Amino acid sequence: MRHVALLRGINVGGNTMIKMEELRVMFESLRFGNVRSYINSGNIAFDWVSSPQVSKGSTPESALSNQIESAMQNTFGKSIPVTVREQRHIQTVLESNPFAGQFESHKEMHVLFLKEEMPADKQPQLLANQTNDERFAVLGREIYCHLKLGVADSLLGKGLIEKKLNLAVTARNWRTVQKLSEL
Repeated sequence: MRHVALLRGINVGGNTMIKMEELRVMFESLRFGNVRSYINSGNIAFDWVSSPQVSKGSTPESALSNQIESAMQNTFGKSIPVTVREQRHIQTVLESNPFAGQFESHKEMHVLFLKEEMPADKQPQLLANQTNDERFAVLGREIYCHLKLGVADSLLGKGLIEKKLNLAVTARNWRTVQKLSEL
């Protein structure tokens, strides 16, 4: 089955630098097949055929995330949060965009991927911060962000979602999400 791993914060702003070739080799050492990366910021697609050790209350995606995070620590000596999705779910993310047809450029659209669904009590806090230029929609384990003025001065860019709402997310722009569905 094809999966996509989203590694948070690598090769961004000169921090946590990891060469994509080294990352691909690490994924292959985990017995993942057809490993492909997209751009230099931690987007890896891979085929996975064996069953991970899935503990009670866990999912195959969370087991894969844990396996990859452990390998990142062992291989690179870095603690890197990893979110995994089945690749077919990425197509669902694209098709479910609540802001479809409402943005002029792919640069305005972003998706935040969470490991688990956003707690219900945090959703009103996020939505209360919306403006006409900055809109959010929570669907399952994704937060869609329509940022008309871009990321830099947005709540996303200022870290509100992670700091104030205490949510661990990894963000991808719309073009990257589109490419992830094709890897």
